[in-house]
Amino acid sequence: MFEALRERLGSFIGSVKDKTEPKLSAVTQVKAAVTGRATLTEADVSDTLWQLETGLLQSDVSMETAEHIVGSLKGRLVGLEVSSGSAGEAVRAKLREALLEALKPGKEVDLVGSARAGKKPYKVLVLGVNGTGKTTSMAKIAKLLMDNGMSVVFAAGDTFRAGAIEQLEEHARRLGVRVVSHQRGGDSAAVLYDAVEHAAARGVDVVLADTAGRMQSKANLMEELKKVVRVYKPDMTLFVADALAGNDAVEQARTFNEAVGFDAAVLSKMDADAKGGSALSIVHATGKPVIYIGVGQGYADLKRFDGNWFVDKILS
Repeated sequence: MFEALRERLGSFIGSVKDKTEPKLSAVTQVKAAVTGRATLTEADVSDTLWQLETGLLQSDVSMETAEHIVGSLKGRLVGLEVSSGSAGEAVRAKLREALLEALKPGKEVDLVGSARAGKKPYKVLVLGVNGTGKTTSMAKIAKLLMDNGMSVVFAAGDTFRAGAIEQLEEHARRLGVRVVSHQRGGDSAAVLYDAVEHAAARGVDVVLADTAGRMQSKANLMEELKKVVRVYKPDMTLFVADALAGNDAVEQARTFNEAVGFDAAVLSKMDADAKGGSALSIVHATGKPVIYIGVGQGYADLKRFDGNWFVDKILS
């Protein structure tokens, strides 16, 4: 997982350990030779920082996020005093700090805790672009909530895609969950309203509402999604992104956040040779956390995303 990003960051750290990369300025070299310690200057690290930015861009990190990480690392390195032979470990530590900063959202989100403590039924809205694994991710979230002692009902809000209701019904059958649905082509907002009424009448803890996948560039479909949000009034909105989509996923997240807003992101298909840069970029671009990643095909294959785990993995 994240092999491309790990390889490129490893090359970057290795280049710092190598005394020929980055090439220290003459003054720095003399000081290091005489005292065994040196203070890094901008000239000492500029070439290596450029290599880092290139590596980040090649690992699906957006230009804006790559520039932010490189600038943050530069601020941490220039003026840093290092002892002879310790530059590589010093850079590794400062790079870890810069990556964790980029992954720090504006607000932490705890779906399970919020659903358990919130007013019943707790309403979750799942949205995203076609083909991102939205409905499957929703089923995995249902399994997670059920494993934590909560009851769930599905709202089949995707009334447009052929087979969408049937797909959700199949997930529901396997999980033992009820589905509230209307006929294909019906009003999505009405389905969600009925699902909330159903859950309230039967004491169901959580309504998980599916929505029709839509491209972020389709203004009329985004307006329809705004109507769904107004009617449903979700307690939490989750954006599902395909980790393999790279910078497209970042742009989708940014547009959905600006149009209707979401509280947190779920990255699907992280087990399918994803480069890993999307996680960094989505958090930095939207200020919203990635809270779960899909790491397999089973309903239990949903992993809580942890910034420390992610950074340690790609720096390992």
